[in-house]
Amino acid sequence: MTAGPSLDPARSLHEHLSAASPDLLRELLGVFIDTLMGAEADAICGAEYGARTPERTNTRNGYRHRDFDTRVGTMDVAIPKLRAGTYFPDWLLERRRRAEAALTSVVATCYLLGVSTRRMDKLVESLGITRLSKSQVSRMAADLDEQVAAFRTRPLDAGPYTFVAADALTVKVREGGRVVNIAVMVATGVNADGHREILGIDVSTAEDGAGWLTFFRDLTARGLTGVKLVTSDAHSGLVAAIGATLPGATWQRCRTHYAANLMSTCPKSSWPWVKTMLHSVYDQVDVDAVHAQFDRLLDAVADKLPAVADHLEAARADVLAFTGFPKEV
Repeated sequence: MTAGPSLDPARSLHEHLSAASPDLLRELLGVFIDTLMGAEADAICGAEYGARTPERTNTRNGYRHRDFDTRVGTMDVAIPKLRAGTYFPDWLLERRRRAEAALTSVVATCYLLGVSTRRMDKLVESLGITRLSKSQVSRMAADLDEQVAAFRTRPLDAGPYTFVAADALTVKVREGGRVVNIAVMVATGVNADGHREILGIDVSTAEDGAGWLTFFRDLTARGLTGVKLVTSDAHSGLVAAIGATLPGATWQRCRTHYAANLMSTCPKSSWPWVKTMLHSVYDQVDVDAVHAQFDRLLDAVADKLPAVADHLEAARADVLAFTGFPKEV
């Protein structure tokens, strides 16, 4: 089961990035801000940094530092100084909230779908910057693309990654002059320090077994090891790929996806109390209490809602896989 079309992929991925890897988002923001200020300063000077051309009207003269507060921490912004006159990025430091929202949105989108010159150009315009040339915007896109590619292919050396979660977003992209749906596969893990980390992200023409198998093979080739529990929806190709690439790992059926699946078999009038009882199963204090509450749920629906009871019984082992781990987990 994939996310519905109402989901904003850029916003969703930004939430993933800020929650699972604030250092990554801060680093990408820093690279983009530095590159953007450098390009704007070059435009004011009439030539690129270090270039000797007749068109040059000014030169750079070091940096001055200012703090820039963001939701992923305070960043040290190095503002280029000029020998004649001054340069100040008012689009960034005088309109902080707007600038940060635009910057984080474009960084998340670039991370998700790759970098395009048009996207960079639109961001620059939204910030009120009109002095950049197409070639400068293109170089900015290439620079950020390099940073993103380095992260997406980095070694996974902070393991063991005991817990992993995988899911896919369905988004529309323009390809060959047509708008088509693609699946964006995302894996998040808990590393040896106990922090969440985005392990990988990739795109496929469809969310099928071949795409998921390639995705997980890439993760293991980059160093994904020590996985004991993988959480995902019940997509058959995804579950098969997990079994093929992570032997010995327990599979936990995602509670959110399972609730949506169960709702489709339940009468609308009964869903509120069935949902409440299902959620109460996960809130019990120990393993025995979890199974006892699940039995109560089965008893409650057995006579009135036999289809719901069958659905619950069939999914029991996968939905309650977490009970095989310590309570604090």
